[in-house]
Amino acid sequence: MENIYGFTHYSFFTEMSELALKHNSFDLSLGLPDFDIDPRLKYYLKESADLCNHNYEPLAGNPMLIESIIRFNSRRKNNLQLKKEEISVVPCATFALHTSLKSILSQGDEVIIIQPSYYTYGPSIVLNGGTPVYYDLDCDFSINWEKLQKCISEKTKAIIVNSPQNPTGKIWTQNDWNELYKIIKDQEIYLISEEIYDTFCYDGLEHYSSFLHPDLKKRTFCIFSFGKMFHSTGWKVSYLLASEELTIKFRCHQQYISYSANSPAQYAVAKYLEVFDPAENQISMQRKRDIFNELIKNTPLEIEQKAQGSVFQIANFRNISKTMTDVEFSKWMTIEKKVACLPLSAFYHSRQNSDYIRFSFAKKDEVIIQALEHLRKYL
Repeated sequence: MENIYGFTHYSFFTEMSELALKHNSFDLSLGLPDFDIDPRLKYYLKESADLCNHNYEPLAGNPMLIESIIRFNSRRKNNLQLKKEEISVVPCATFALHTSLKSILSQGDEVIIIQPSYYTYGPSIVLNGGTPVYYDLDCDFSINWEKLQKCISEKTKAIIVNSPQNPTGKIWTQNDWNELYKIIKDQEIYLISEEIYDTFCYDGLEHYSSFLHPDLKKRTFCIFSFGKMFHSTGWKVSYLLASEELTIKFRCHQQYISYSANSPAQYAVAKYLEVFDPAENQISMQRKRDIFNELIKNTPLEIEQKAQGSVFQIANFRNISKTMTDVEFSKWMTIEKKVACLPLSAFYHSRQNSDYIRFSFAKKDEVIIQALEHLRKYL
């Protein structure tokens, strides 16, 4: 594999999925849903095409979609009262992350990444002239605020947070945002808050956005994804919340990179958002998580903490092997045991091993059941 700026150019994530396909394994490695989207969403896309919505939308996004975003967020239990000047419709969460960093970074600025984390964070920082600084969560994947504070220097320009988190499934609470603000309030440090799994919070927990914090809001780029929310990742429509001042900076760069997102899909998402019930989404995905966690009890794999949110569950595999690395174990699982997963070390910059593997339960119920039944028999 080719390395660019010290990062693997071709994703290990793709390699594992290809390995699953090659060996005809149940693929629980990636968070790509294998079930259909809501027929109403497809209907609105067809309606959009019939209405000739095929040209560029405004830089900010389709005005109808922006109004739908305002109404949707006002209906949350922890509701957000938004102004249209704070909303930008973008092609995807990765674009929003990259462009947010471009809006604030100067050469040599440091950005703190909380690990384990998604693999695009580090490269996005480096491509924008910054330097990644890595903070590892404690063994139980909780945050030690004193240790995090020690990662902050006079060069720190931003911190990237993901909640609900991929891969651990942890959710940041109101208190967590308060603690974060305490340690950055006296410096000009920005927050990149990726909240793309916001509608997938379980066991009565509610998503609490960083954008609700009155002081963090002024320095936050808050990222959401309709692709994750509606299981339609290929549509490439997401949105960013930021203060008016930061939105202006963001759009200065956005206009030269993508300008606008998928126009027909923006119309369809705007219409669908008015009838979409996030509770149905949450119930469906929690059921899948619970099916997965109940059936995995019949295997030697150990769930130490149920995912609080997201569409991923991590499991400890050391009851099966004390000697294999998590990469070796993941490949062995995929090839020999016919169930694909990802090693947790893939979510770290430099860590080569861990005790954990990650599964996705964003799959058809029958696929989850068949995969876990297979593991029950052959692990």
